[in-house]
Amino acid sequence: MESILAGDYPNLSELKIFNFNVKIALRYFTVESPFRLILQRQITDLILVFENNFNELSCTHYMTYVYGYILKFFENLNHLSITESYPRFFPPLALCDLPLNTCYSATLYKLCIHVMYYHDLLALLDSRLKQLNTLNVVIVKREYNPTTVYNVNLSDLKCFSLQYDCSYDAYDGEILPLLRRMSNIEVLNLNLIIGRPARFIDGKNIYDEILIHIPRLHTFNFCFLIFARMDHSAHHLYKDDILQTFTNIIDQQVECMIKYRRPGDLKYHLFSLPFMFDDLHSIDNGFPNIIFNHVIRLVVDDSIAFEHEFFMRIASCFPLLKVLTVSNSTPQSPILNSNDNQLYSTPIEYPYLTSLCFSWGHRDYIDQFLNDKKTYLPRLTVLSVNYYHLRSVTRNFTNDRTRLNCMKVKELDIGPKKIACSKDFYTYFPLL
Repeated sequence: MESILAGDYPNLSELKIFNFNVKIALRYFTVESPFRLILQRQITDLILVFENNFNELSCTHYMTYVYGYILKFFENLNHLSITESYPRFFPPLALCDLPLNTCYSATLYKLCIHVMYYHDLLALLDSRLKQLNTLNVVIVKREYNPTTVYNVNLSDLKCFSLQYDCSYDAYDGEILPLLRRMSNIEVLNLNLIIGRPARFIDGKNIYDEILIHIPRLHTFNFCFLIFARMDHSAHHLYKDDILQTFTNIIDQQVECMIKYRRPGDLKYHLFSLPFMFDDLHSIDNGFPNIIFNHVIRLVVDDSIAFEHEFFMRIASCFPLLKVLTVSNSTPQSPILNSNDNQLYSTPIEYPYLTSLCFSWGHRDYIDQFLNDKKTYLPRLTVLSVNYYHLRSVTRNFTNDRTRLNCMKVKELDIGPKKIACSKDFYTYFPLL
């Protein structure tokens, strides 16, 4: 970095730093830095991508010593984006109960950031960012009761994006009232997971609860994953019935997926097309044949087995997929799962997949991905898996069929229990 910045860059205004950490901030974002004039006065757009092994400071310390200081140091900063090298955790913004002059800027008009709680979002909107008109935010955690009441100012906000896994109480009591106050919003992106709503959420509900209150809105992208409890006397829900509720309400294509998990208990997705989000959660065998060009993080789960064809569809419909979580406890068909199956004449390739997690479920899915006759993973570096299932599939780390897809793994999560690993284990994972 020093050798690059040592040159003369009179027109440099945008800087993107990968593997960012507090040491970089303390070394370069100071008045003693040899690059102070370039960084402090020229940079208007700053993008920070955190390193994988963040474990340095608490979120409060990061707020004080890194995030807050960045806004003070960069005198002409217009755009700040702070993100992560997924799937590793990085410190979200935690502003609750901190003074108003913390995280203050008179120049910033675009901010992309993760915050700890909903009330940290409110803190960002309490006039400490005087020129803010574009805010992209991910809320990391639920349920926090702060002592501070925030005077939220939304009059200048034009573009708002929110990703949040919330309870229905939070959706009904926090998110909806906030959105209704955004009277000048022109672009709205909502990626929400909502648990146990008291009212059925469909096109009419979205219009009545949100859209009718935002008259200047011209772009609305959304993905709602809703876990609902239906009364046994209620009629069975059908996709076409739900899609019909969007007619003459939203001038764009909408898709719906419905899955009954047990009697009276269902989940359903509602999302606009084209799908514009990086994340998609909890899809199953019934997902539609749509190309999701923006999705890089995906969770698949079902009580019906995922066969080889399902993963062929995943590879085709999610061409840029980087992070995949598989949850399914139902074994694959013994006949279809045989290595002699002609489906395996050409393995499924996931060219960009770097992280694979088997959160719970059957070992067949570990074989599905690690067996190089079935799947090719040229970039897999992070693997989360049950150790005993892994040992079984790899035949105690001697199976050549599953060796290739393990060769580049640098991070292996096999659970909290310490295992005395053999020489064959380390030969299997030479980069650990």
